[in-house]
Amino acid sequence: MAAEPNPNADIDALSYEEAREQLVGIVAKLEAGGASLEDSLALWERGEALAARCEQWLEGARRRLAAARGQASQDA
Repeated sequence: MAAEPNPNADIDALSYEEAREQLVGIVAKLEAGGASLEDSLALWERGEALAARCEQWLEGARRRLAAARGQASQDA
């Protein structure tokens, strides 16, 4: 039995801005309603994956900022 292709495989390559923009679009679609249950679930799953990607970017930025602050403290 072959594994199903991951429809969210492209998310890892997205920048923060791209992931956030897509997430905003998904939220708007879900809020508008009218999608079938299957489509709504697929949108929700992609939204969760996009939110996780945004969190990865933000956590990376936090680490870099903390490292920069630590280096600034050592230089002072």
